[in-house]
Amino acid sequence: MNKGARRNHTPAFKAKVALAAIKGDRTVAELAEQFDVHPSQITSWKAQLEGGAADVFGPGGNGAAQPTVDVKSLHAKIGELTLGTIFWKERSAKPVC
Repeated sequence: MNKGARRNHTPAFKAKVALAAIKGDRTVAELAEQFDVHPSQITSWKAQLEGGAADVFGPGGNGAAQPTVDVKSLHAKIGELTLGTIFWKERSAKPVC
């Protein structure tokens, strides 16, 4: 049996198929025939869409919450690591007695 190459569907295509499945005006078998994908794949995409739909209306509205960054603590950590690096470089350059 010669299998064809795997198809990679775009997120826009997956969303289109999942929304059509959520509408419910056609069966999954009809949608599978129309979009040329396996019915179980449509069911999976539909479940993913339903599971992630709440994130769209969360804080920020973009689906992914951006973590707050404390710039001062990051600069302090960079300084600490830089001093440590300098210390160990100088220490390794000295001859051992």
